[in-house]
Amino acid sequence: IHSGSLIAGIVGVKKFAYDIWGDTVNTAARMEQNSAPGNINISEGTQLLVKATFDCTYRGKLQVKGKGEMDMYFVENKK
Repeated sequence: IHSGSLIAGIVGVKKFAYDIWGDTVNTAARMEQNSAPGNINISEGTQLLVKATFDCTYRGKLQVKGKGEMDMYFVENKK
């Protein structure tokens, strides 16, 4: 999970589809490759938003394709 700005909208003429676009969406998709089954993987930006509500474990700086190294966390439980 990554937090940030994005664009969302409905596209299509005969068959409509809801879609989202932007760097935030792309970053979250790339981060997914570094996650593990049964865990919630979040970026540092998201961790800053949820740290008062959730305990998180720092995973370190992980390589993200097209983004370089990113600080990532696993969400552990609600405080």
